Amino acid sequence: MSLRVERGELVSIIGPSGCGKSTFLRCLNLLEIPDGGQVRIEDVLVSRAGGERWTRADEKQAHLLRAHVGMVFQSFNLFPHYTVLQNAMLAPRVVRHVTSEAARETASQLLEKVGLGHMTDRYPQTLSGGQQQRAAIARALAMKPAVMLYDEPTSALDPEVSEEVLNVMRALDDDGMTQIVVTHDMRFARAASDRVLFVEGGVIVEAGPPEHIFSDPVDPRTRRFLRTIL
Repeated sequence: MSLRVERGELVSIIGPSGCGKSTFLRCLNLLEIPDGGQVRIEDVLVSRAGGERWTRADEKQAHLLRAHVGMVFQSFNLFPHYTVLQNAMLAPRVVRHVTSEAARETASQLLEKVGLGHMTDRYPQTLSGGQQQRAAIARALAMKPAVMLYDEPTSALDPEVSEEVLNVMRALDDDGMTQIVVTHDMRFARAASDRVLFVEGGVIVEAGPPEHIFSDPVDPRTRRFLRTIL
């Protein structure tokens, strides 16, 4: 699989379960270590030839790359013993060594941006699923990433609640944030994406603007998938 994403682009990756979408996404920030290939984000390059041993130098380079990436998971993964504000403050303090005051100010602004400014002292278990996912987005944004990755960010949510999360992602797109989204939400992929990739069997079968993919797909595998899911 080979993909170039331009700055400010929102790319949705669709395809059947088990086709490699999430694995590919996790390779981009090296939560999964690729057997071979290259990942470049900003000016950081991680490169492996097939069969090479993963070294301490590789891990150091991966750490630099991850600093440019925000990741939002299907299951939120908020720290339950921290408030929403503390969740958003933690990574900048630990990884970037910013002061408590600066981390608090940034976290407060981001929670306001995602509509949770009035819930900063709440704990995750007291929030709805949509609120928890928006808190997870604010936490990822607190690291000021160059790119945001989302792994099925709305699949655990009711349709009405998922709209809250999708609206935040649309607003980030308007602000120029680069975003890559693995999703089964065809409505979002069609309405919000700059480009849609259809993946099957670990390869990118077809890619293009959403109006092309959803209205006039070329590959029969894409047509078959869309007929099934729509």
